[in-house]
Amino acid sequence: MRKPFVLFSEYTCEMLHQQVVPPGFAGRSASWQHLRDNLEFKGEMMANTLITFDKKMKSTFMDQVREILPAGGNFNLCLTCGACASGCPASGFEGMDPRKFIRLVALGQNGSIAGHPWVWMCSLCMRCNYVCPMQINIGGLIYEARKLWPREQRPKGIVGSCDMALRNASTSATGTPPEEFRFVVEDVLAEVHETQPGWEDLQAPIDKQGAHFFLSQNSREPVALPYEMIPLWKILHLAGADWTYGSTGWAGENYCMFLADTEAWKQVTTTTIRKAEELGCKVYLNTECGHSTFSVIEGVRRFNINTSLDIALIVQYYARWIRDGKLTVNADWNRDLKIKFTVQDPCNQVRKGLGDPYADELRFVVRTVVGEENFIDMYPNKSNNYCCGGGGGYLQSGYNEARLQYGRLKHEQIMTTGAAYCITPCHNCHAQIEDLGKHLAGGAYRSVNLWSIIGLALGILGQNERVDFGPDLIEVNLP
Repeated sequence: MRKPFVLFSEYTCEMLHQQVVPPGFAGRSASWQHLRDNLEFKGEMMANTLITFDKKMKSTFMDQVREILPAGGNFNLCLTCGACASGCPASGFEGMDPRKFIRLVALGQNGSIAGHPWVWMCSLCMRCNYVCPMQINIGGLIYEARKLWPREQRPKGIVGSCDMALRNASTSATGTPPEEFRFVVEDVLAEVHETQPGWEDLQAPIDKQGAHFFLSQNSREPVALPYEMIPLWKILHLAGADWTYGSTGWAGENYCMFLADTEAWKQVTTTTIRKAEELGCKVYLNTECGHSTFSVIEGVRRFNINTSLDIALIVQYYARWIRDGKLTVNADWNRDLKIKFTVQDPCNQVRKGLGDPYADELRFVVRTVVGEENFIDMYPNKSNNYCCGGGGGYLQSGYNEARLQYGRLKHEQIMTTGAAYCITPCHNCHAQIEDLGKHLAGGAYRSVNLWSIIGLALGILGQNERVDFGPDLIEVNLP
């Protein structure tokens, strides 16, 4: 016989009725009150939100995650308080939300989890983990639930991108082979030498032995926007950086991670790490790509890949080079224009990565290049920021309507700032926010790479290096 299970535990209901702050919210009474307000608690405890279950069902999934996740995922500690669901942009999609998901796991309801499309509508941004008072690894559970799908039934776009990376030595999700990458880099560099006076010595080395930095490059640039690589090369040149691409393992993306194919994730990460080591590099330098950064850092940790490489983000070096005077940027170009900018905190770089100290460095760079008075922050921000909906494989998942709906919170944040540009130091964030601006705002704001704005502030940005700019910036501060 089936019986209903109320989504809130009796313990949590009692806490709410008595207006008692539970232990998990100790020292955070304001957060507890905010949660109660969000849930619109008015004496009724969502009694109609029910889960029906079969007590005879045994859970192999629950047993699996206990072994895989740190502290078994902690899901038995769930207060069913709803903090996770109240701040999740995917709440309600396909009748699911993080709180309901965690209850299904705890109750051993494999049949309600396996094959549920919601696991692909979650961007794995980990905001649910961040706000959870009991530190339950909800995102980790959702990632493991993706594995319950037969590989051939997982989103074709993500499967195809993963398989493409496995079939070529570049590890490129677009299948760009090493010889094509070399051709594009050398061809673009030659054009700069011929058409841009003063840049005849600009370099874009490949397989330079003993270089300090091994630079990853998202396939988006060499495949679709090759001129977008030029500002990055110029910045590295002015900073005096000793760097190189690899002829293999250069591609800065890993859709196998999103696919929850751990062996393939390990293979891609190992390939790119070993190439950097083969060249004798000291620092594995990720460009402005959030999931590339996370996939390498987390891949090295998760798969115990032994390496002495320092894995870093280029934004950290932007800040260092500005402070050291190697990049002589200023915001004079925007003193009279007063064009407003905001910035996106990529989940894979901030909340899941280096935290608020990194977000502060990002803001230091942005304020320096656009002007303090022309920077308007979003709220909430930094580690508590809302995900834009570009991560987790969303762009390749095929759930485009859900992806745009997911992004409405981010869209509203950007619109509230009144900014004309959202600086997005992450490729997936960049693509998603550009889509949000077009589909939800009619072009009211645009997404732009940080390296493009740094190039603008340095006065080095060529006419063909402004693909993300609107009419207000196309002719500004040309060399």
